[in-house]
Amino acid sequence: MRIAVCDDEPKEQAQIEKALRGWNPTCSMEKFCNGASLLEAARKTPPFDIAFLDIYMPYGNGVEIAGALRELSPETGIVFVTTSREHAIDAFALDALHYLIKPVTTEGVIESFRRLTELRMRQQKTISLSVGGDIYTVPLNRICALESSNHAVEVVLIDGRRLKTWMPLSELKQKLGERFLKINRGIVVNMDHIERMGTADCSLRNGSRYFLSTRERNAIRASYNEYLLSRLSRRGDSEGVEL
Repeated sequence: MRIAVCDDEPKEQAQIEKALRGWNPTCSMEKFCNGASLLEAARKTPPFDIAFLDIYMPYGNGVEIAGALRELSPETGIVFVTTSREHAIDAFALDALHYLIKPVTTEGVIESFRRLTELRMRQQKTISLSVGGDIYTVPLNRICALESSNHAVEVVLIDGRRLKTWMPLSELKQKLGERFLKINRGIVVNMDHIERMGTADCSLRNGSRYFLSTRERNAIRASYNEYLLSRLSRRGDSEGVEL
């Protein structure tokens, strides 16, 4: 397992290391004092399994670093470590595993790895698609959106590929689960990939932009907000993060 600890204070690094050793005395970790060195290491393979990021650091705060790390390795679990709850909502908007208040404890580390296990199980969920006579098995977390046209559905993946299937959109959406939201006629998006929800449109992290149904805008935005809140509550901090 590849573990990263990024904090500009040696004493804080040592505290996180102590908490990690309490979880697993034999675990190894890579320690960084700034985001640039962490991101450079993240370009190597295999990717980090989990990264503990201090939010307040010189030359880019932890939220900005996490965004860049997410682009390099979407599978890396991110845990924010801080003295303040100020950025809690930003942290969870980046799909962070956890938000730990210093000093980091072994209990907080254990909870972080429990959530990482849940994330891995979620990432393993797949759907089988019939595409041109071939069967593709696609992880749900790699699907950005569904676009329906002329009785066919194009499944848009995070790597830019489009898989064309003849399964009805309504049937396909039922198989995908709660994170997929219909925002317009023939358009369904993965809410985990929404970067910005506007009043009339939404933008995904892959750069795609879709307009919301004029009649259903309020209901769509309400559904998205409810999904975000449910995700926050599921990840409610055992150390009492106030949102």
